[in-house]
Amino acid sequence: MYALTIFLSAFLLFQVQPMIAKIILPWFGGSAAVWSAAMLFFQLLLLAGYSYAWVLIRFLKPKAQVLTHIGLLALGVATLPILPSAGWKPSPGDDPTLRIILLLGATIGLPYLLLSATSPLLQAWYVRSRKGAMPYRFFALSNLGSMLALISYPFAVEPRFATSLQAYMWSGGFVVFAVTCAGVAWFRSSWADAVAVEKFEEAAADRPSATQLILWMSFAACASALLVSVTNHLSQNVAPIPLLWVVPLSLYLLTFILCFDSDKFYNRSFFLPQLAIVLGVMAYIVYASGGNVNVFALIPVLSICLFLACMFCHGELSARKPHPRHLTIFYLMISLGGAVGGLFVAFIAPRFFPSYLELPISIVACGVLGVVAAWDVVAERIPPAVIRTLAISGVIALTGFCAYKEGEDLKGYRVTVRNFYGMLKVRDDIEEKAGPVRVLVHGTINHGEEVMQPALLTTPTSYYTATSGVGRAMTVLQRKGPVRVGVVGLGAGVMAAWSRAGDYFRYYEINPIVEGIARTQFFFVPRSQADLKVLLGDARLVLERQEPQNFDLLAIDAFSSDSIPVHLLTREAFELYFRHLKPGGILAVHISNKYLTLEPVVQRNADDMHKTAYVIEDDPDNNEYMSATTWMLVSGSDAAFGETPLDHGILNTYKTPSGFRAWTDDYSNIIKILKQ
Repeated sequence: MYALTIFLSAFLLFQVQPMIAKIILPWFGGSAAVWSAAMLFFQLLLLAGYSYAWVLIRFLKPKAQVLTHIGLLALGVATLPILPSAGWKPSPGDDPTLRIILLLGATIGLPYLLLSATSPLLQAWYVRSRKGAMPYRFFALSNLGSMLALISYPFAVEPRFATSLQAYMWSGGFVVFAVTCAGVAWFRSSWADAVAVEKFEEAAADRPSATQLILWMSFAACASALLVSVTNHLSQNVAPIPLLWVVPLSLYLLTFILCFDSDKFYNRSFFLPQLAIVLGVMAYIVYASGGNVNVFALIPVLSICLFLACMFCHGELSARKPHPRHLTIFYLMISLGGAVGGLFVAFIAPRFFPSYLELPISIVACGVLGVVAAWDVVAERIPPAVIRTLAISGVIALTGFCAYKEGEDLKGYRVTVRNFYGMLKVRDDIEEKAGPVRVLVHGTINHGEEVMQPALLTTPTSYYTATSGVGRAMTVLQRKGPVRVGVVGLGAGVMAAWSRAGDYFRYYEINPIVEGIARTQFFFVPRSQADLKVLLGDARLVLERQEPQNFDLLAIDAFSSDSIPVHLLTREAFELYFRHLKPGGILAVHISNKYLTLEPVVQRNADDMHKTAYVIEDDPDNNEYMSATTWMLVSGSDAAFGETPLDHGILNTYKTPSGFRAWTDDYSNIIKILKQ
């Protein structure tokens, strides 16, 4: 019963993480940072759960422990189901990180805390009920349950069940857990033997030293920071999706399983040399590769590196585990370290760092801990002083490389700013034909550029040229007179190059710092003579609150990482867009993408809504300031596509694959559209 309850609690604990994060992801613009903020919440609640277990064991008598825990389990059941209230949807100006933490606390706070407390609490009860028992394999079992929950989510749960049904299924699972846990607690009360416990405590080892506590916390914090920052890196370069959340977290948990199940899996003499290679590879990917690592190499290589780095951190933790008497304080320091690592990446870094410094800092910190571990290495042929010197020299070299490359990367940028939604940089380039060109970069993605020659200022560039899908649509519409245009995603404001006196332009932009950049670093928005406004907030939330705008054209061009956020591509989103379009208006969806084939998603929506959709691919000859693009144009009127330049063979139809399921706010499946 101990094993079953611990396994079930761990499974539910980690199954809910990608599930609840996916549910709230649309409310915060589909940003990669949503998962970081959610991870911070999970780590803080894990710390709270371990603290609760420690307080219960340390200060309450056995019967009081049982009654307190059973009472809280009943209260946790009363808070179900775990569906977040729409009242938690953010308003413009809200702090997204704080909002996410409060939202998750109100939705899954107590159940999550109780699940978090289960493993350390039941292990402590087990030790006290069976004098001399060693409980650490329960910790490995707990992490096995967690890993199975994560692996099953993107492959078995997410593709088959709507998120609302997932929430109800999980809530039912929590009720089963609460009953089994209450049963274990109740029967445990009859096993409590105060005399046996007292003797057990007298025989226990001395309390851990302050150095031990700090080392436990440091190894856990480093692994946690690496986990969250590597996940961030992957999400920023591909897409913020459960699959890319689950893979690193599963590997992280696997290292816990291996290291705490048996001492055979971690050997310091073997893993320390591996660590040196791993940290060097990670530093290369972050800096020297220039962000040009193919995603199909990036994901496995970074995942392997994360696994080996976490094997080192968790192997050192396991090697330093205390007498079972101090089990709860040991787990408490591990959870405190996890929370510190998450706090560093999700809260401190976006507010105080101008760039993504958290990953290189975590890499260097892991190297420093490698030096600590190297101090204890005993080799047959190599003197300890040589090992220590090599370790210190390696960390100094790694730190110097990261510091140098960071300085080089930030050189030449006019602006470098960062917040919850990511890092934005503005630089001036010199092109052979175009001359000076100013570029806005978000992560590794170009978000617009402007030719700075006076004669070419405000010329449509990048994804919005005259031959692009949206450019052709604007050419047709503007022949009829003033136009009403909505644009989801501001970027450098290049779409404003199409605006004229008498036109009505409305931008929808979630990131508040983007508007300042568009107005001060580029000329598209400031020089526009149209009635142009930028409305802050997630586009869907703002559009939901507006009266119908009667747009002639609505362009969906908000990119998070290398793709449009999922919630902007669902059936409900398309219904909202067409509520704001005139009859015969055109919905232009920018689907250019390195890794995902988005045509079936858009086409499925068009088919189900009885709209006509065409694909326009464009690869301009002058690629200095004109980008290759793929747009899909969707309209309820065939007449919208019957005029030049939309009737000269550039319109391509797309047939949705048989059985392709429409994406909704409750359902999406990224795996189905990954490019081969």
